[in-house]
Amino acid sequence: MPRPDVRPGTIVIYTDIACPWSAVAIVRLLRARDELGLTDRVHLDHRCFPLEEVNGAPIPRALIDSEIPVVGALEPALEWKNWQADPSTWPVTTAPANEAVQAAKEQSPRAAEELDVALRQALFRDSRCVSLRHEILDIARGCAHVDADALAEALDDGRARGPMTRDSRTHRDAVQGSPHLFFADGSDVHNPGVELRWEGEPGAGFPVVEHDDPGVFADLVRRAAG
Repeated sequence: MPRPDVRPGTIVIYTDIACPWSAVAIVRLLRARDELGLTDRVHLDHRCFPLEEVNGAPIPRALIDSEIPVVGALEPALEWKNWQADPSTWPVTTAPANEAVQAAKEQSPRAAEELDVALRQALFRDSRCVSLRHEILDIARGCAHVDADALAEALDDGRARGPMTRDSRTHRDAVQGSPHLFFADGSDVHNPGVELRWEGEPGAGFPVVEHDDPGVFADLVRRAAG
């Protein structure tokens, strides 16, 4: 069960764009980093934990719709909404969006961080189909540190897809789920600060948050900074 290599000053974070819980973790990490004045010292190294591949099925809209009201209460500033567009336009795959974040890492860690958050907002707030190349690139054009033309080239030649897939499969057994964070000191944590349980079956029931501690993210950022 090989662990991912983690550079000092970096948090390796395995997520899927379609995971609302990882959106909460990422926003809280970035906020804690900025509040601590560590924006230039700590970076997120986004890795993909492809839920559609792990589960052998597309991400069900009913599952996400049951999670949004609960997750939205944790970080309401993200302006979460259940899917507002035509049901037929629900993204059947998030592989292209996850790939785009990996491709943006070639430009800079900041580019990948910005694009990741923008894609999540596009999905969870704006009901945009992030399976589509033109949607991804339009979203990228709104990111100050992302070169959308360079991203288009990377998506078209597929340079990020192979490494993303190999990494996710190599470390599959070490990753408990989305989000899972790994640190240079050898520690790791899954879905930090949140303890939850399900009432009923996923997709038919709903999650219940039993404990939420946003304060843990400052400690995690300090851990990464060393």
